Amino acid sequence: MGETKTLLRIAALALMWGSSFFWIKLGLGMFSPVQLVLARLVLGAATLVLLCRLQRARLPRGRRMWGHLAVAAFFHNALPFLLFAVGETTVDSGITGVLNSTTPLWVLLAAPMMGTSSRMTGTRVAGLVVGLGGILLIFAPWQASGLLSWGALACLAAAASYGFAFVYEGKYLSGTGDSPYAIAAGQMLLASGFLVLALPLGGFAPVHVSTGPLLAVLVLGLGSTGIAFALNYQLLASEGAVAASVVGYLLPVVSVLLGALFLGEELHLRVIAGMVVVLGGVALTRLPKRVPAPVPVRIEEPV
Repeated sequence: MGETKTLLRIAALALMWGSSFFWIKLGLGMFSPVQLVLARLVLGAATLVLLCRLQRARLPRGRRMWGHLAVAAFFHNALPFLLFAVGETTVDSGITGVLNSTTPLWVLLAAPMMGTSSRMTGTRVAGLVVGLGGILLIFAPWQASGLLSWGALACLAAAASYGFAFVYEGKYLSGTGDSPYAIAAGQMLLASGFLVLALPLGGFAPVHVSTGPLLAVLVLGLGSTGIAFALNYQLLASEGAVAASVVGYLLPVVSVLLGALFLGEELHLRVIAGMVVVLGGVALTRLPKRVPAPVPVRIEEPV
């Protein structure tokens, strides 16, 4: 029964996070990138605050804690959400999901810089090289029709921002004793504040109300942001980081399939090959270290 619940949570998270790029693409038909991200964050924050009230969890206290939350809110929510929304004005939702799958590679680069990881092993270096080769294959800068553009670079920068945020949160926000829901709610509230400051950058553009994009933003904010964050913390608490990391391998598959099936996005063989190479590189970085077998000690019997 416990295994079934874990699998259902993983499947639900993969669907909600993997489909977020699909909802972003639909929402951009009505909102500007700043408007869309602000609505997403406010809806996500409202969902998490409601969950905190239901669980009687208080928001974190202390200036230092809120300072760390501000850094996490900027690099894990405000900045990457906005970069992905800007990127999807020119990049297909499926490709965006593929580029997002490079996040573990950026984690691997950021961790040693912040002193939260042991030295780089040969396997991890190989995984990093393979993953970067997959990115190069997707962009195909040697072709005039390659994906190298400001939009694609914005998506790649968003994945790098995620990588830094994961390492930062692991170092400064884990093991604080605060409720995970409260931490996520505080983080989302601060991220909403950052987007309010960004309103002059296209946030006051006229909005032409349309049912489809409006529903897409509601699903994006309530489901792919608020509920998904809460579900992720439940998975972390019950099964640990290993089970939660499996979700990342499924996101590009979901985003690519949704884009191809419902948005008519073309899927080139080169991009599929690049996605496989990227995921292969990520898998290499996740291989456990080999522990040398104990050497048997021969005990001489007394004569």
